[in-house]
Amino acid sequence: MRPPAFWSTDAGRSSGALTRALLSPLGWIYAGLTAQRIRTTIPAPAPAPVICVGNLTVGGTGKTPVALTVLDAARRLGRTPAALSRGHGGRLSGPLKVEPGLHGARDVGDEPLLLARAAPAYIDANRVDGARLAAADGADLIVMDDGHQNPKLEKDLSLVVVDSVSGWGPGQILPAGPLREPVEAGLSRADAVIVMTPSAESDPGYARLGLADLELPVLQAWLEPDTAPPSGPLLAFAGIGRPQKFYDALTARGAELAETSSFPDHHVFTRAEIDQLADLAESYGATLITTEKDWVRLPGDVQHAVTAWPVRARFAEPARLDALIEQAVDRFAERG
Repeated sequence: MRPPAFWSTDAGRSSGALTRALLSPLGWIYAGLTAQRIRTTIPAPAPAPVICVGNLTVGGTGKTPVALTVLDAARRLGRTPAALSRGHGGRLSGPLKVEPGLHGARDVGDEPLLLARAAPAYIDANRVDGARLAAADGADLIVMDDGHQNPKLEKDLSLVVVDSVSGWGPGQILPAGPLREPVEAGLSRADAVIVMTPSAESDPGYARLGLADLELPVLQAWLEPDTAPPSGPLLAFAGIGRPQKFYDALTARGAELAETSSFPDHHVFTRAEIDQLADLAESYGATLITTEKDWVRLPGDVQHAVTAWPVRARFAEPARLDALIEQAVDRFAERG
């Protein structure tokens, strides 16, 4: 989804403040139901250490790239990791193993397809049976993409990802703001916070986010492309939480953007839409480029005509991430 204008904290938007005030009672109800569900659910034991990469807001924090980096780090540390997702946007509820050649975004959602390019990936609406299936297939560590508000599966490490620019928004709960739950409540169940900054040199803004005195590890990370963007004019398009982050990243790496086109988060592209974009690109003499997450949602017969620009989360202190992964493994072992 695209963030509605009234989520902006721009002081000049008095109508936005009014809209948030009118919707805030619904936010209180939403927060209350979430808290009750978490409080009253007894998590099922996990068959392997579970690292949850989640967030407190909807859309655009960078949690999937973080999950990919955690998978890479776990493998480097000698583990055999698997990814677990609920399969948002797909018609299948699981539990099942994602097969990129067999399943498409309409079946399992875009994030599981992206994760499956890095490690065995599984979807399951309630996570429990998906974790068991992953372990039965040989996984000895499970990285759960999203699920900080899902209490059904026992977690050994909960990482909360927040964008340093958008932060917690106006600090209000859905639908008045982007928060899934109050910040204090969400952080009380976290083991560490990962602040995603625009670049390695950017100020993480810990004080502004209320993290300066937090008694939890706070790590800085940013999205970094695996390769340089193609030369020549580019027509960039994206259907992610914050498309502008993609365009800014391209520009920062020297890309020549002739035009951009944004779509709603998790948008499933049609052949007609790609044909229209291709015609527009041709008028500029430009190459079509999109995120890796969007690329997996393209119709298979047009993927060859679009360049995917993959990114990964890079950590300012990778050793601290490694230590957190080892902590999750130790916690699981201590539970016996």
